[in-house]
Amino acid sequence: MASFIKQISFRWSDLDPNFHVRHSAYYDFGAQHRIEILEELGLTLKVMQTQGFGPVLFREECVFRKELKLSDKIFIHTKTSKMKADASRWSIIHEFRKEDDTLCAVITVDGAWMDTKLRKLASPTPEIAIEALSIFPKSDDFVGL
Repeated sequence: MASFIKQISFRWSDLDPNFHVRHSAYYDFGAQHRIEILEELGLTLKVMQTQGFGPVLFREECVFRKELKLSDKIFIHTKTSKMKADASRWSIIHEFRKEDDTLCAVITVDGAWMDTKLRKLASPTPEIAIEALSIFPKSDDFVGL
């Protein structure tokens, strides 16, 4: 598998005054897709809550290349671009592509796992997080940290 792919649909509320998709909607779609993927891999919100850890982001950046409009048919492609061997730190990219494969935007997030009880980075990385991220498709330019 080259990436996790999902078709997304825009709502009227996702538009800005210029009638194209507002900048913050991209981040919302990226966050939703990450959680859906983790759930699919068995790393559910309930598991994270029970085991006392969750993802924390250090950086989230979007590069906008082509505008998106309400009627566009868009697919979000998600994969890892960087990761430590123990999955304690990672980067995930989301590519927003039109049905003709035109790249419209790229979100990059850098993150880690946080112990929600101690409120600091989880150490060691929970085994289920390592397992989930090991299944994640990797970008062509993937870098091991």
